[in-house]
Amino acid sequence: MKRLSMICLFLLVWAGTMFAQTLKSPDGNLTLQFRLSAEGTPVYSLQYKGKDVIKESKLGFSVRPDYQFDRNFTVTDTQTSESNTTWKPVWGQYSEIRDHHNELFIAMKQNGTGWLLNLRFRLFNDGLGFRYEFPVQKELRHFTVNEEETEFRLTGDHKAFWLPGDYDTNEYPTTTSKLSEVASLIDSVRQEPLAIRSATPNLAVQSPLMLKSAEGLYINIHEAALVNYPAMQLNLDDKGFVLSTHLTPDRNGTKAYVQTGSVTPWRTIVVSDDARDILASSLILNLNEPCKLADTSWIHPTKYVGVWWEYFTGQGSTWAYTDTQDIVIGKTDYTKLKPNGHHGANTAHVKEYIDFASKHGFDAVLVEGWNEGWEDNYAYSKEFIYDFDKPYPDFDVAELQRYAKEKGVKIIMHHETTSSVADYERQMHDAFRFMNKYGYDAVKTGYVGGIIPRSEHHDGQWMVNHYLRVAQTAAQYKIMVNSHEAVRPTGLCRTYPNWIAQESARGTEFESFKGNRPDHTTILPFTRLMGGPMDYTPGIFEGDLSQYGSNQAKLSTTLVKQLALYVTMYSPLQMAADLYQSYEKHLDAFQFIKDVAVDWDNTYILEAEPGDYITIARKAKGKNEWYIGGITDENAREAVIDLSFLPEGKKYEATIYADGKKADWRTNPQDYVISTKKVSSKTVLKQRLAPSGGVAISIKELE
Repeated sequence: MKRLSMICLFLLVWAGTMFAQTLKSPDGNLTLQFRLSAEGTPVYSLQYKGKDVIKESKLGFSVRPDYQFDRNFTVTDTQTSESNTTWKPVWGQYSEIRDHHNELFIAMKQNGTGWLLNLRFRLFNDGLGFRYEFPVQKELRHFTVNEEETEFRLTGDHKAFWLPGDYDTNEYPTTTSKLSEVASLIDSVRQEPLAIRSATPNLAVQSPLMLKSAEGLYINIHEAALVNYPAMQLNLDDKGFVLSTHLTPDRNGTKAYVQTGSVTPWRTIVVSDDARDILASSLILNLNEPCKLADTSWIHPTKYVGVWWEYFTGQGSTWAYTDTQDIVIGKTDYTKLKPNGHHGANTAHVKEYIDFASKHGFDAVLVEGWNEGWEDNYAYSKEFIYDFDKPYPDFDVAELQRYAKEKGVKIIMHHETTSSVADYERQMHDAFRFMNKYGYDAVKTGYVGGIIPRSEHHDGQWMVNHYLRVAQTAAQYKIMVNSHEAVRPTGLCRTYPNWIAQESARGTEFESFKGNRPDHTTILPFTRLMGGPMDYTPGIFEGDLSQYGSNQAKLSTTLVKQLALYVTMYSPLQMAADLYQSYEKHLDAFQFIKDVAVDWDNTYILEAEPGDYITIARKAKGKNEWYIGGITDENAREAVIDLSFLPEGKKYEATIYADGKKADWRTNPQDYVISTKKVSSKTVLKQRLAPSGGVAISIKELE
């Protein structure tokens, strides 16, 4: 009897594990292994050059009311294929992107329920993407997700660059620690004063999550093509070093509403033994659908200035037109209210910025605080906050449009919602028609504070759909969108290239709150920027805000590092964010911002180590011009800049913007020197970077 039982057990285990499949990356360096466990649970593992990246990890769901959709599966079909294509982005870091991957498709059926679930794996040379697919089926049409059970079982206590798990903000400073140290640090990190915080109830971190193993593997975990699904946080088991998906719920605890015939976002793992390969990866873009816009001729990378930084400097400029607090949108007559005398978005002041933009070759001027409602923008408690087609009395929208057009400059619209999203959706078409009427072709949207509808979070399914709906609706009106305080990007700018940039992380404005560290911008390209470009708003030349008034903050970088950010912090939408008067004091350094491109033919990652340093070179789109940016953390270092990416046999002139001998972000940030040097593809430059300093170089072919 005992022998019979052992035989039965052996047969059960054998039957459950008899299905297994292996997939190799095109270059053979990555290996995916997939199988069903003895319980019929789908599991996968990933190796890079023979080293474990992800140990055997389970896949599946728990669904409502309380059912495990992660076991008792049988494989009904498998398919493998190879794809090797290229595509041309509308804008980007490369004029052409190669999509070369091997694919494994698994169709499964759950015993008992008859429910169907498919898995699709794509293995690239730089990593893995996989997603769940819910085919149309007789036995299942609609269901609600309790949790996605995807695991990432790591090999050890990796060094991590992390943000605390949070449903409503991604503006925490990045913390660098071992995974085992997260629990002891996370409560203090969560004390950061932010507009809104909604911490996960358990130990969790956000994606994109950057990791480095003791064996020297760089691992980035994120997601691609986030559509009609909540954003992914990552639960952390800091004893077993296992990460697992933690979907952002609504305030009722519901994670996702799913209809069969749909798919989840791709879960992405970018991996290499060279940190430069992480920054060079196009895996997330490749996992998104091709552009869905028939006409993209109206979409254009943009360099801009604006009425913005003055609101943070402490000199008294405000978004609000009056000091009256009792504002009722649609009823308050602003022409009868007393102006406060320090409203920034007034006609005469905006004309100053238009003149500056026109003189120095900038494309556009952003104006914040132009519309009615800023006096009482009270988040979460007030639904009707702004009017998106009613300018303040001192903002002559028609005259400013005429003046800007005469000067060859566009004005960028600003739609701050203070997270009253329901009201913004009611006004959205009217707002975009207003923009069309007055010649605006780009809008900066904002989502400060708690979301209305009040059951929603910034990163939940409803808001994920809203952000995409804004981009899709804006495309109908030929409007580009730059969204702030939105969910982290996941490569959807490929599908909707009018979604030209996002903030979605801790940007330059936090410099005015004494809030950014010297290593901040050496981390963001490995985390936040993995999913898409960031409107970081660099270019602050006056690093001591006490020069203006009440604000005592000081910048965390040298002036030259601010120049270098235009290359290292990729975006097709780049702002020269300082007051124009600051640039007039340093026109020689300002020349780099005027010259640097915002669209590129090629990108070369020359040096990189997350949290320490980055040096990147890029070729300007359609020009024989190259731009280099190198940055470091609080430690001075020597950047080694190999120019072998330049075409051979030609001579070039490099203009080098460097930290001065006494430059230091704490004591002497404005010390810089500018020099020129003849260079070629054989040149290797060695340049000292000051503490939290940088180097910026423009290279042009000699006649």
